[in-house]
Amino acid sequence: MKITAAITGVSAYVPDYILSNEEIENTLDTNNEWIMTRCGISERRILKDKDKGSAFMAAEAAQKLLAKKFISPLDIELIIVATVTPDHPYPATANIVADMIGATNAWGFDVQAACSSFMYALNTASKFIESGTHKKILVIGSDKMSSVVDYTCRKTSILFGDAAGAVLLEPSTDENGIMDARMYSDGSGKKYLYQPAGGSIIPASLDSVVNKQHFIHMDGPAVFKMAVAKMADVAEEMMLRNELSSEDIAFLTPHQANKRIIEATANRMGIGMDKVMLNIQRYGNTTSATIPLCLTEWEDQLKKGDNIILTTFGAGFTWGGMYIKWSY
Repeated sequence: MKITAAITGVSAYVPDYILSNEEIENTLDTNNEWIMTRCGISERRILKDKDKGSAFMAAEAAQKLLAKKFISPLDIELIIVATVTPDHPYPATANIVADMIGATNAWGFDVQAACSSFMYALNTASKFIESGTHKKILVIGSDKMSSVVDYTCRKTSILFGDAAGAVLLEPSTDENGIMDARMYSDGSGKKYLYQPAGGSIIPASLDSVVNKQHFIHMDGPAVFKMAVAKMADVAEEMMLRNELSSEDIAFLTPHQANKRIIEATANRMGIGMDKVMLNIQRYGNTTSATIPLCLTEWEDQLKKGDNIILTTFGAGFTWGGMYIKWSY
């Protein structure tokens, strides 16, 4: 009997502090109308505690999920954390999270594919389930984007927020779960969206800090153009490969990068915005957390057997699509 990897639980964590457009107006030459027109974001959550990072948020989301499912952390066999803002270059954030939640029987590692990190991690985790070697895997997307955002930059400071989202992946034999996925990358896109310093090419130094090289650098128009094309392409590909019509789709779960990108993807799929999970207006782009955060907020509306398309795009460039039949 064929084993599929099914999402059997979801949970999320968002910080309490809300950074509104009105607050940004007081520090930058911008206004609410300009921000809403370009990206559709009205507020974003910020983790203000300097002693807490991505691992803290990931652990909070994971603990909420385990409690909701009445599962002991000792039953978790593997933890994969998707993040571009790890607590440290090493050890892996997944190892820190395992310790924080008491998952002493789990091994773990991080996946970094920019905003596509969570879907890359979810696709990777599904193979451990399908092979029969693992029964319970936590896949967590967590990013403290406020740690790499230059809040004097009007282009990037309006876009990003902090959050974490977790899913539990388990085996299924009832023809639900992850049915299909396609991941892509194009390294020639590096120059359009990247963090210059902090790696082996430009290690941290006084000059790199003064020159603001540890912040996000982005060519917005170039990224927007590619994201519109690739997110829509891969969403349509998932439908064609699996012979799904727009009527067959219960929900589109897109990476929350920009409202206009999401609308273009829905339009290509032939679905209305009533079938789109959209919360970018309240959280901004939380990078690795956007998709699991959406799934958590829409969990009560999902029914077993619902056809869901996930789609993402990130720096690198990276992008991907996934077709899921909801399992509960």
